[in-house]
Amino acid sequence: MRIIERVQQHFSDSIETKIQASASLPALIAAAADVMVNALLSDHKILSCGNGGSACDSQHFSSEMLNRFHTERPSLPAIALTTDTATLTAIANDYSYHDIFAKQIRGLGQKGDVLLAITTSGNSSNVLHAVHAAHEKQISVIALTGKDGGDISAELNESDIEIRVPSSVTARIQEVHLLIIHSICDLIDFTLFGQGNDL
Repeated sequence: MRIIERVQQHFSDSIETKIQASASLPALIAAAADVMVNALLSDHKILSCGNGGSACDSQHFSSEMLNRFHTERPSLPAIALTTDTATLTAIANDYSYHDIFAKQIRGLGQKGDVLLAITTSGNSSNVLHAVHAAHEKQISVIALTGKDGGDISAELNESDIEIRVPSSVTARIQEVHLLIIHSICDLIDFTLFGQGNDL
C-alpha cells in the first residue's frame, strides 16, 4: 500500500499546486497571451528556450504554434532554440554553454519578437543570458519560473511578464508550466481565430 499511497500523494500535491496557481496566475497568463497575440499580429515570432524538462516545454510550445493546438488554424511562427544540436554544441564548444540561446537570439531575433524563457529555478545561466540578449534586441520576455523566481526575476524589465508557479518542487512547477503553456495556446487560438477548447 505504501507504493499506492506515494502515487496518490503525487496526484494530491499536483492538484493542490494547480489550485494555488489558479488563484494567482490567470491574469498573468492572459497578459502573456496578449503580448504574444500582438506580436503575431505584427508579423513577429515567438522564440522559446529552457533546459531539460523546460527544453521539452519550449519545444512543446513551438510545436503547438507551428502545427496546431486544438482546432484547425494556420501555422504560427515560433522557434524553439533547443533543437539544433549542431548549433548548440558549436556555441558551447567555441564560446560557452551560457551562450547557447543568447547567440541564437542575436542572430534570429528581431525587435518586436517575444521570448518565452522557461526555468523552474529562475537561475539557469543560459536562460538568463537569453533574457539579456532579448533585451538588447528589444524583444519582450515572458518568463515561466517557480520557487522564488531566482536571478531572472530581478533581470526582467517593466514590459516583461513573470509567471511564477507557487511551489518549490521542480516536478510540480513543470506540471503547472505545461498547463500554463496550454492555456496560452488556447488564448492565442481563441483571440486570433475565435477558436479554442470547448470549456
